[in-house]
Amino acid sequence: MSDNDMQAEIVLEHYREPHNYGTLENATVSMTESNPVCGDTVNISLLIEDGAVKDVKFVGKGCSISQASASMLTDRIMGKSLEELKEIDEESVIDMIGLKLGPSREKCALLSFNTLQKCIKEYQSSQ
Repeated sequence: MSDNDMQAEIVLEHYREPHNYGTLENATVSMTESNPVCGDTVNISLLIEDGAVKDVKFVGKGCSISQASASMLTDRIMGKSLEELKEIDEESVIDMIGLKLGPSREKCALLSFNTLQKCIKEYQSSQ
């Protein structure tokens, strides 16, 4: 099995059995983003305590790339400080997926990142 095949299997596993999937009743902030071109949607809810992500959940619908990206991203941010979240950028999210993606698929992969960015801005403006 090639590295690309193994990475594709990891993406499919996150799609089939996403991590951190569900709603967060006591969320500090929650935002939804969608891609009107393909119809993918992602809602991310964060519980922020003492400047760090204490808990995170997401719900969404869409292609394997958008939903796997949300699963992988929520794994990555759990327990991280808001300062550490600033280190995550579009390129690091694309790298996290680990597959060569065309421009339209990159938008799918970045949907959860864009949602997270809105959550952070909303939280910071409320403080």
